[in-house]
Amino acid sequence: MARHRCRFCAEGLDETFVDLGLSPLANSFVPPERADAVEPTYPLHARACHACGLVQLPQFEPAANIFDQYLYYSSYSESWLRHAEAYAAEMMTRARLGADSEVIEIASNDGYLLQYFQRAGIRSLGVEPASGPAATAVAKGIPTRTCYFGRDTAIALRAEGHRPDLIVANNVLPHVPDINDFVAGLRILLPETGRVTLELPHLLHLIEGIQFDTIYHEHLSYFSLATLQAVFRAHALRAFDADELPTHGGSLRLHVCTEASSQQPSLALDGLRRREAAASLDQPATWHGFREKVAAKRTMIRDFLVTARRAGKTVLAYGAPAKGNTLLNYCGITRELIPFTVDRNPHKQGLLLPGTHLPVRDPAALVAARPDYVFILPWNLKDEIIAQLAEVRAWGGQFVAPAPDLTIVS
Repeated sequence: MARHRCRFCAEGLDETFVDLGLSPLANSFVPPERADAVEPTYPLHARACHACGLVQLPQFEPAANIFDQYLYYSSYSESWLRHAEAYAAEMMTRARLGADSEVIEIASNDGYLLQYFQRAGIRSLGVEPASGPAATAVAKGIPTRTCYFGRDTAIALRAEGHRPDLIVANNVLPHVPDINDFVAGLRILLPETGRVTLELPHLLHLIEGIQFDTIYHEHLSYFSLATLQAVFRAHALRAFDADELPTHGGSLRLHVCTEASSQQPSLALDGLRRREAAASLDQPATWHGFREKVAAKRTMIRDFLVTARRAGKTVLAYGAPAKGNTLLNYCGITRELIPFTVDRNPHKQGLLLPGTHLPVRDPAALVAARPDYVFILPWNLKDEIIAQLAEVRAWGGQFVAPAPDLTIVS
């Protein structure tokens, strides 16, 4: 077998971060008529680079096989829309955006974010490879290019005269197979006076919160600030500020400029760098401790579900996120323990979850079934989901969130 190499620095990957066994692609939902077909599974074995600290999975499927028919639509999450609207308002002030400005978002999905810039009269352009979400954005009147971003796309946009004051890349860099091509594209497209903001889950929170379910094949890379700074330096970019966000269980928003920019590093950036150093994110002992906690958490989740079933209690799931499929498959959850899940996204309803084959139904099915427990798979949206399902408490039902610890909410 060929030795795996780091997708940033090309060093050999000999260190295990965590091994979650074999699993299908987390977004490879199964039509009911194909329930008996054999699903391809791949090792969910995350490795850590000893040279640059990047935690990563090997790529098993071309990006086109994953994202061309992507079923994730950002606008189905009300809390994510509020997050996007607040970000747009903040950046209009912070980056002094106005009628003469331009914003380009990479992985713009269904226009969930750019709509707020457009409403303020700011020129906007989305770059989105998934045809479904891209078509939804266009229907909203948001100009969108249906393509992948990298050097070639950046060169083409620049040749067309695009000089964005702000480039937005939310939760896309972890999904990119060729990190160097993507970041090189940012540098090509970014004017000397512009800035890039990137939001992405933070490795520090993944480890501290035992968020093993955020590891899935489409999510190729898991970044610390230290690794990101090395990536930016390699492409004449640098981070000058950082915001810590509660989204996705703990994310970073990095503000990035060209290497020659006059922007000065913030105190927040320095403080974050110190915290990472204290946490020893790049040390094998830290990775070993994480693996032990993941195994213990798996046992805790299975024990809860088995005990509930033996007690005659019913458990149904809410949501069909990628992270939920990692959790269900790694923990060996069957339809005997959780008969089905529900999701507001109609594109997922009527399909089966990969691996476990739990049916995905409309949320009305959960209300009709009146379960004793609602197991929240997108635990980062726990508060939003509990508010949406206020009637669960009326029949004495309880909510279960699996992160950071298994918690029952009455």
